[in-house]
Amino acid sequence: TVIPAGGFPSDDDALDAFLTWNAGTGLSLYDAQEEAILELFSGDHVILKTPTGSGKSLVAVALHFRELAAGRRSVYTAPIKALVSEKFLALCDLFGPENVGMMTGDGTVNRDARIVCCTAEILAKMALRDGDETPFHAVVMDEFHYYGDRDRGMAWQIPLLTMNSAQFLLMSATLGDTDKIEADLAQRTGRKVAVVESQTRPVPLDFVYSRTPMTSRMHSLSTGGKAPVYAVHFTQRAASELAQSLMSSDLSTADEKAALKTALKGFRFDSPYGTTLRRLALHGVGIHHAGLLPKYRTLVEKLAQKGMFKVICGTDTLGVGINVPIRTVFFTQLCKFDGEAVSILSARHFKQISGRAGRKGFDDAGTVVAQAPAWIIENERLSQAIADGTKKKKTVMQKPPKRGYKHWDEETFQRLIANPPEEMKSRFRVDHGLVLSLLQKADETLADGMAELDDLIERSHSSQRAKVRLKLDAQDRLDELIGAGVVVDNGDDAVPRYLVHGDLQDDFSLHHSLSLFLLHGLSLLDATSANHHFNIITLVESILENPGAVLSGQVSRDRGAKIAQLKADGVPYEERMEILEDVTWPKP
Repeated sequence: TVIPAGGFPSDDDALDAFLTWNAGTGLSLYDAQEEAILELFSGDHVILKTPTGSGKSLVAVALHFRELAAGRRSVYTAPIKALVSEKFLALCDLFGPENVGMMTGDGTVNRDARIVCCTAEILAKMALRDGDETPFHAVVMDEFHYYGDRDRGMAWQIPLLTMNSAQFLLMSATLGDTDKIEADLAQRTGRKVAVVESQTRPVPLDFVYSRTPMTSRMHSLSTGGKAPVYAVHFTQRAASELAQSLMSSDLSTADEKAALKTALKGFRFDSPYGTTLRRLALHGVGIHHAGLLPKYRTLVEKLAQKGMFKVICGTDTLGVGINVPIRTVFFTQLCKFDGEAVSILSARHFKQISGRAGRKGFDDAGTVVAQAPAWIIENERLSQAIADGTKKKKTVMQKPPKRGYKHWDEETFQRLIANPPEEMKSRFRVDHGLVLSLLQKADETLADGMAELDDLIERSHSSQRAKVRLKLDAQDRLDELIGAGVVVDNGDDAVPRYLVHGDLQDDFSLHHSLSLFLLHGLSLLDATSANHHFNIITLVESILENPGAVLSGQVSRDRGAKIAQLKADGVPYEERMEILEDVTWPKP
């Protein structure tokens, strides 16, 4: 309605229309929201550093509205598909489905829409291919702290390096110092960078360190006015195990269970895990992690948004902006395997997840609970029993786990509360996929793909020493691709010199460290074998970093055999349990 028949409105008219619409919703803008929106409508980049629940999404909506009113395109990007899907539906409600599209690894809807929602990796691929011609005038990068993620941070840096004509809105509650990013973005694009920052949470947080056994604490929280409780785990298996253990606690009233039964009526739980999920849901317990089928995750999110679950047992994916109302965040542990080693959570990760506690308009305060290690709680119980005389002094005390554990205590918890988010580091790296993407682009433009890669490395946010190493890595990756027959070297005089092999499809890509091993292995398979398709699947699975179901199956098998042997040898129970801790999957 703000676009007159004669053409597009001015930014001032569009801003007035947006503010009028927002006033009509009955909500007044926070100071930080108003400042950020005004900066965006003046054409500046904005880095928005405000707590969870302080209305960053509305600022993003303002930027999308500005671009739509001006007849331009904008893109919203986020780290996980669930958040992208949620924003897609929300923007469809606001702007109409004809104006909003979505692109994720699961599929594409209305890709040419004025507003597109996509994962960070998809935008990075588009930016690599099209550079300054990437068809978006404005870019919203939500959860921008992923810029510092070791494995995925590069996808958040590439658009900043290549889309020089775009206006950026970078948002997160836990960004920390962004001085280097601000300076580079201003110099590269010629636009001012406005940093809008606030530390004031709409809903304050209470912090509690728990020394009560986990299921008992969960029961007291759930029935004591602290629900919904988001129980944070760092493995899918741990989340499922706690959910199962809560079946012995009566968390929901008869009326609440009846409402859940009505809400689930007609929903098809038609996978092997579906019956378990249904049983848990009827009890008031939800599960949320990447291992669930999308329809189950969506169901859990919808029921949680209605406040029907007492507890949601999930991995830290719920800490990444998904709009699920949570009153209490419950950390089952304060350490996590980060892909290389088990370490204490970073202050950034802790604060990002903690920020989910408390809902504006519903809660006076949110609660964050950290659970003490189980072996510590058990030893305190045994010590009390010995002091009371109900246990013998020779009672064997529990020892800390040998695997998957880094010790934490209440002091660790207080340090995580007090410390600011760590500085975000550039995570630029050169892999086969990056080299291949730029060479594919060279196929179309007759440009020198390796020269473009060299220039991209030079423009990256890495240190000078790191850039030297990255250029050497680029040459190594190129040599490996040539050796594998994926890339053809046409000689010094050819322009371009390096081309992707002509027999490969246009969108051929290599995303894993062992992708070239897979290519070589596939060439050795006997295509006439009756098991050919199974052999292909086996090879593909072998290059994945964490084929969890296979690994846990191997551990289960080997532990079963080991315990049978130890029983036959007469090894005492407690010694058997210690020995079993060392049994793991084969690591040739």
